[in-house]
Amino acid sequence: MVNSCFCYQTNSLLVHRDLLFMSTIEALKPAGRADVVIYMPYYAKTKHNWLPLAISLYRQGALEGKRQVQGGEPIPFVCSWYVSKLPSELTRCRLQFDGQAELSYEVTLSNSEFIDYLIDVIMNFKRSHFTDFPRGFYRKLLRFE
Repeated sequence: MVNSCFCYQTNSLLVHRDLLFMSTIEALKPAGRADVVIYMPYYAKTKHNWLPLAISLYRQGALEGKRQVQGGEPIPFVCSWYVSKLPSELTRCRLQFDGQAELSYEVTLSNSEFIDYLIDVIMNFKRSHFTDFPRGFYRKLLRFE
């Protein structure tokens, strides 16, 4: 059973961790134009507007969220990655489910491909208020592709 309520206290305020997930994406400041321009050729025009936020998220080097499971409780995850500047450079992404080391997975992707997944994370969050990667990312992570 997944523990679905993670709370902690900071500065005498009790903060529910789901609110922290939301505020992380909602609090993103868009990356500057100079940083965005080098990534633009890698994406369809429909994703260009999301690119400044995705690059900003990428630069954080980590993301917490919950994997939605059909017919079950969402499973919390922590994802971390190595940050570099160029779209063609590779980044190693590590994702751990439910705080359990035996549920850790790694995948190596180009920065441009990984940022494309982060665009999907942001777009999904704006629609559903859930922080989760798209199915394609999990297929790569679990080597189903």
